[in-house]
Amino acid sequence: MRAEDLPRHLARGPLAPLYVVSGDEPLLAIEAQDAIRAAARAAGYTERSVLHADARYDWSQLTGATQGMSLFSERRIVEIRLPSGKPGKEGGEALTAHAQSPAPDVLTLLALPALDYKARKAAWVAAVEAAAVWVEVSKIERQALPDWIGQRLARQQQRARRAALDFIADRVEGNLLAAHQEIGKLGLLYPAGELTLEQVSEAVLDVARFDLWTLPQAMLAGDRVRVLRTLQALRAEGEALPLVLWAITEEVRTLLRLRGLLDRGLPWAQAAREVWVRREKEALTQRAVQRADPSQLGRLLARCAEVDRLFKGLRPRGTDSDPWLELADIACAVGAGRYTAPGAPPYASRSAVPS
Repeated sequence: MRAEDLPRHLARGPLAPLYVVSGDEPLLAIEAQDAIRAAARAAGYTERSVLHADARYDWSQLTGATQGMSLFSERRIVEIRLPSGKPGKEGGEALTAHAQSPAPDVLTLLALPALDYKARKAAWVAAVEAAAVWVEVSKIERQALPDWIGQRLARQQQRARRAALDFIADRVEGNLLAAHQEIGKLGLLYPAGELTLEQVSEAVLDVARFDLWTLPQAMLAGDRVRVLRTLQALRAEGEALPLVLWAITEEVRTLLRLRGLLDRGLPWAQAAREVWVRREKEALTQRAVQRADPSQLGRLLARCAEVDRLFKGLRPRGTDSDPWLELADIACAVGAGRYTAPGAPPYASRSAVPS
């Protein structure tokens, strides 16, 4: 189930013997785990054991924690924290056995990172998934972030217009733990009711964090401001330029291949499968490829090769001496469906990605 559906499940009851919370959004994962613990305590699970399963963990301790008699409580919560998501052979067998034969009066909570497609095919995952309530914690994407902030403000009897919500979202993107703190701060600073943009801008710090995988989404959406902010952050945080170039080049290649398949008459769904478009990027990719022109994409791909040579000290004629500025031009041009030739006035301001 989705994390947002968990409260309704817990309110209905009864509790399941095994819960899994899987995801890479720390705030939402912590909140889901807290909700399960609170429901368990209300149901009489008064003792709690926490098992940190690292690479050297002795999985026989799981049997001891779940099967041993307690001197203080008849009902227990056993938490298994598996930060790698990979229990190994011994751990996989232990988790499979535990899922297939749950101990009475024990509620198990297994905390995992988000598992990729290959990891979800493991035998132990199938066994656990068949026996557990699996709570999937999804990341809050940028387009959904203002609504999420609005919901959080409503919990403290506050509200804000869209401009103020967008302002907050720009400053907390990619950092929900800090977003939670900034929203709480607004609750302390101002009374219940509507918050003005001025109040929000005075109170909310810029705590946004961007990772490399934020960039393709901003590119596909044609969001120039977000593209440039992301590149600024990646550069400031010391992200390797070849890796950023690779991410941009892959998006250009994907759009070029998609455009070719669609022009040959393939339906969108089949073309997307052919080039492995991820589900969460399908809508953005489809809109971007509709704006794209194959000749422009080809020139952008050639320009990516020029940036690669520039990074290696071989500066092609007509390019900027700073490869980050060249990347900014290319990244902004991808989502806009238009191309800026080397030497022409840049699509993205050359002062937008400072050194």
